[in-house]
Amino acid sequence: MKAVADTAGGRWLAGALDNPVVGMSPWIIFSVLAGPGRFGLAVGLALAVSIVLVVLGRILHPGESLKVLEVADVFFFAVLAIVGAFADEGTHHWLELYADEVTNIALVVIALGSMALRMPFTLQYARERVDRAFWDSPVFKRVNYVITGVWAGAFLVAAVAGGYGDLVLHNPNNIWTEWIIQILAIIAALSFTEWYPDYARAKARGSEQIPSVNGLLVPLAGMLIPVGIAVLIFEDAATWLGIGLIVVGVLAAKMLSGNADKESGKRPVQ
Repeated sequence: MKAVADTAGGRWLAGALDNPVVGMSPWIIFSVLAGPGRFGLAVGLALAVSIVLVVLGRILHPGESLKVLEVADVFFFAVLAIVGAFADEGTHHWLELYADEVTNIALVVIALGSMALRMPFTLQYARERVDRAFWDSPVFKRVNYVITGVWAGAFLVAAVAGGYGDLVLHNPNNIWTEWIIQILAIIAALSFTEWYPDYARAKARGSEQIPSVNGLLVPLAGMLIPVGIAVLIFEDAATWLGIGLIVVGVLAAKMLSGNADKESGKRPVQ
């Protein structure tokens, strides 16, 4: 195991596993894939990824204790897979319709619960990426509370969007409620997770060089392009909207990228 961990590839994988986004990947996979006719695929893939992450974590970090999110990943999706395998037709139909919402709500509860217990789930990952001397830093703790809260919000948005599509629109395949809104919420949380730590540290130091907010918005602007393409493909009556989203996405991404380059390292602390 140590030989694997000491290779260049092993070190890269170990670094990737220290990112909380990787720990949330089974939930993201399930949230995006779950739906009528896709329950088995979604839960099977999420469970497989959960197990792989646990195994890789033990190989690349020998002696390291299991993370809360890793345990929750395997337990939740194993239970969901077992229930799905032995459920009667009515239960299976219910799972296909609402498992996505249940999963998103479960992750919201895990995130908020970890914050209430003063151990935001991103903290275990963050501690592996910084020196132990910083573990008790107020900035370090605040960053993890904020990021964990943002992920809770992202999955709450996904749950509400999915629930609206299923319960109000009675359309579990609605492109907006089942795909676009949920994916945009996840992309927003991903972008914030990458951007906020550097921003918070720079602010705390009173630095004259802090990351531009434009850098946070660039991925969201860029996402308008594939959203517009999806609208053109799946929404026959909304051609104008699809074209508009593509144009706005291209222009906004170009403008924000240019502004981020100009402001990078130059924005004064407010």
